[in-house]
Amino acid sequence: MTERIVRIGGAAGFWGDSPDAINQIMGEDVDYIILDYLAEVTMAILARARSRKADSGYASDFVDLVMRSVFERKEGRTPRIVTNAGGINPVACRDALLALAGEFGRSPTIAIVEGDDLLAEADRLAAMNLRDIDRGDPFPDKPWSVNAYLGALPIAKAISDGADIVITGRCADSALVLGPLIAEFGWSATDYDLAAGSLAGHVIECGCQATGGNFTDWRDVEGWDNMGFPIVECGGDGTFVLTKPTNTGGLVSPLSVGEQVVYEIGDPQTY
Repeated sequence: MTERIVRIGGAAGFWGDSPDAINQIMGEDVDYIILDYLAEVTMAILARARSRKADSGYASDFVDLVMRSVFERKEGRTPRIVTNAGGINPVACRDALLALAGEFGRSPTIAIVEGDDLLAEADRLAAMNLRDIDRGDPFPDKPWSVNAYLGALPIAKAISDGADIVITGRCADSALVLGPLIAEFGWSATDYDLAAGSLAGHVIECGCQATGGNFTDWRDVEGWDNMGFPIVECGGDGTFVLTKPTNTGGLVSPLSVGEQVVYEIGDPQTY
């Protein structure tokens, strides 16, 4: 009996990433597509946007470009989609997406994950004498946003409850992949397989960084004008294979992937 494999494609590594990536991944036989839009500076930009317009504060590219392209497709199945495009305002992102879906006669089941927005708790947090971990600066008097990093379990719950699309606010980037794997393989919160699922998420969370797009030996990479976005093929024991769409540029090698594995690690020599 062949082991079941779950295929997850990464179609965005930051807000402003190529909107054509979704078409690459949609052309492959994947079960899920994840789109990672958030960085710390992105949260600040989205918070500023929401302060000016109450129904903004999310990654509008996800709705206006990416999902429009998905809804326009008339053939083939649509994989489940998991994204942190909700940014500061997941509710507004969901509402905009539902309106767009209605234009195409679509009615997807959309779940949102809330709980990361702690702005209402700012006074209580300030009273705890919290300090910046690097500089020791005090908690700001008037923060634009206060967000906690959520994990994969609420994403997994949304998928298990039947969501076609899951929109989160701030969560750990790798949770976008780990959540679907928990739902698919029934992993518990104490299973060590979760570590491998987090690693798979870390490898593809930054889009084509892992497929040669951000690589020391960049001269070895071909096809920069058609860089392939990553796909992980994951088994129930946590092992996975990284690949990319057919007929695309880029490079999948131990070095290109290894460089992404130690990306954002404070001291790679101890990793």
